[in-house]
Amino acid sequence: MKETEKRTLPLDELRIKEADEEKGAEIIGHAAVFDSWSETLGGIFPFKEKVRRGAFAESILNDDIRALFNHSADYVLGRNKAGTLELTEDEKGLLVRIKPPDTQWARDLVISIKRGDINQMSFGFTVEEENWSTENGFDVRELKKVKLYDVSPVTFPAYTSTDVGLRGMESYKLYRSKLSEYEENKAKAMEILKIKTTKNKFKFM
Repeated sequence: MKETEKRTLPLDELRIKEADEEKGAEIIGHAAVFDSWSETLGGIFPFKEKVRRGAFAESILNDDIRALFNHSADYVLGRNKAGTLELTEDEKGLLVRIKPPDTQWARDLVISIKRGDINQMSFGFTVEEENWSTENGFDVRELKKVKLYDVSPVTFPAYTSTDVGLRGMESYKLYRSKLSEYEENKAKAMEILKIKTTKNKFKFM
């Protein structure tokens, strides 16, 4: 079973769009920004990652996705299948438009966003397609295709010093294992080549 991961970004835009009384307010922001390196993730196994354009395209077309508050299923802000959550990939990233319910807790959240007390958004996902590599001695991951479960305005980010260090480590460990195996096989091949070269050297002396 694939591990669900969450990522939180500081946003330059999480805003409330005022509407008439019938339509109500909308929560608008980007839950992910394309081709932008994350902060260092992974704790004692540090790596960075970026989300590639198109990573969400299939999921937002086919999957049943919720907008939650703080990733809690007790606080559902919207749902794409219900028409209360709109998800699109624009030139910047994953654009989110939420039509929150007319409930007291949702109205309170709208006020907190207006005040700037809450200005971050997070998304929960599993990886469908990724690419691991090493750049300048640092391990990096590109998210090429993900299955999206929820987008959430959040009070606190998932700092890398806490449980985010445990997320995504299965694929990271696999990458490191393959890299170690490659380096080991390369070293063995070099040793065999060295022995053969030495034998040939003595053979013709």
